[in-house]
Amino acid sequence: MYNTDWYNNLSKPFLAPPDWLFAPVWTILYIMIFISLVFYFLNFKSNKGIGYIFFAMQMFLNFLWSPVFFYFQNMTLALAVIILLDVFAFLTLRKFYSVSNIAGAFFVPYFVWLIFATYLNIGYVVLN
Repeated sequence: MYNTDWYNNLSKPFLAPPDWLFAPVWTILYIMIFISLVFYFLNFKSNKGIGYIFFAMQMFLNFLWSPVFFYFQNMTLALAVIILLDVFAFLTLRKFYSVSNIAGAFFVPYFVWLIFATYLNIGYVVLN
């Protein structure tokens, strides 16, 4: 699906993890994201609609980033996508915490990983 030769030939930023680490990390994070959404959903507070919108937007941007970076090989556009993703993930995190501390807590590792991924994306743009 993606041109791995292109990616493998890029100069990697300092702290870039080995490629094999991404699949297990993302698997764990997606499980935690789902658990977070379940706890948010199960809380009976009102005014949760905006949280669902924030969640949907950040998931859309999450799924958009990979093709932009790997398929279109556009690291700069991918950086713009991930910055928007960071914003919507932060808004989701705040809203989830305001409704359920557990939902918010399960969302934190994903948000931290996104900030790290943003650092990596910046590194790829600068180095390549």
